[in-house]
Amino acid sequence: MQARYALVLRGGRVIDGRGSPPVSADVAVDGERIAAVSRLPAGSGRREIDVDGLVVAPGFIDVHTHDDRALFAFPDMSAKVSQGVTTVVTGNCGVSLAPLTLESAPPPPLDLIGDRDDYRFNRFADYLAAVDADPPALNAACLVGHSSLRVGCMRELDRPAREAEIAAMREKLNEALEAGAIGLSTGLWYAPANATPKSEIVALAELLHPAGAVYTTHMRDEAEHVLDSVEESFAVGREADVRVMISHHKVIGKANFGRTRETLPRFEQAIAEQPVGLDAYPYVASSTVLRPFMVPRAQKVLVTWSKRRPEMAGRYLADIAAEWGVSEAEACERVQPAGAVYWTMDEADVRRVLAFEHTMVGSDGLPHDQHPHPRLWGTFPRVLGHYCREIGLFPLEEAVRRMTGLPAKRFGLTNRGRIAPGAYADLCVFDPATVIDKATFEQPVTPAAGIAYVLVNGDRLGGRVLDRRPPGPRVASPGDAAGARGLTLQGFGAILIA
Repeated sequence: MQARYALVLRGGRVIDGRGSPPVSADVAVDGERIAAVSRLPAGSGRREIDVDGLVVAPGFIDVHTHDDRALFAFPDMSAKVSQGVTTVVTGNCGVSLAPLTLESAPPPPLDLIGDRDDYRFNRFADYLAAVDADPPALNAACLVGHSSLRVGCMRELDRPAREAEIAAMREKLNEALEAGAIGLSTGLWYAPANATPKSEIVALAELLHPAGAVYTTHMRDEAEHVLDSVEESFAVGREADVRVMISHHKVIGKANFGRTRETLPRFEQAIAEQPVGLDAYPYVASSTVLRPFMVPRAQKVLVTWSKRRPEMAGRYLADIAAEWGVSEAEACERVQPAGAVYWTMDEADVRRVLAFEHTMVGSDGLPHDQHPHPRLWGTFPRVLGHYCREIGLFPLEEAVRRMTGLPAKRFGLTNRGRIAPGAYADLCVFDPATVIDKATFEQPVTPAAGIAYVLVNGDRLGGRVLDRRPPGPRVASPGDAAGARGLTLQGFGAILIA
């Protein structure tokens, strides 16, 4: 018989991303799309791969990343593709590479994703065009960072924006939305945005609803005032009439352990009244810039990078302080500017948030850290292997839904996050018995186990910029060019099928 399809994944257990139980079926791919999900005759595909005993799932969507520059710096995106991730949402926590140009070093936390020369895109359209021109191995959906807007439009950041400055930020945000940005993010916990009143956020967020865009936020506080911050986030959504996504929901500090028992019922109530979502990562430690006031809050602190003392990356702050014969506060000052991992959460709270049916999965990985948090390489297999298989927080099909269909729906990623004829062929094939994270705090750059194959946009291998408009290439289809690279990721079993 003549082959009808370019590729057939034969004999796997298909989990479609909607929360449905697995079914035994073949998955046929033609071009960028899934062509059939059924039992197919032998020889139906020009190429056929036996995936008996494996799960075929939609490619995972990492809803919380800081991959803005990584799309250029590491175009194979191996930290994410090795986990089965086929789409990343960039520009979170108020920080995006565009629209912003700088004459000096970026203020923290903008330095988490780049140095002065990396902030070279005055228009968001220029940034998207640069990604389109040399597409990475996976898809990207890009947010505009509020802190980046503030830095570009204000001289002093320790006050509310004035009317003219809000107008300038609105103009830049509107340009970005017209270019294809999927929304606005804030990082109200960080210094560049700390002084922002709710009215300033609403004045920007009200541009989002007409554009079909979303509002995501690293809230003002995740400790003692966590409930106030949750309420502020919901209020922005109501006043601006926009979908709200609360980033990496958690409660930090020993005094706040257990308070997810208070926050999650409030989420449940809000979700019944307005469009609200949330994400989380599966670890009790967080990671961001090294801030002195966070050191006494944490059980321990690991330095992830230091501009002044790069040799200290990967060492615990307490050990550095003891070696130097100084306090941890003094050691913190000596290594600045720097990044850190903080152990500030309780495992019971982490499990409670992950088990909440509305929680999506986001890595919050920092790809430019010298010694990154292991979530950069391990988040999705850790959910599948540790929290799903070993701990039993939820069935496998529910774990997959949190990583695929749910985020696609929340972020409006049409025809992504599901396995069905006509959907884009972003696929992850994994072994449910062995999939697990291998990255540790000691060895964080370690690929996961159990990921067999990853497919991005079908047999037209390669990623693209996604936006809120109907799916399809905005500039040019990157598939042929990306496929010509012949990307095969070795050493962890994840093979992008060219």
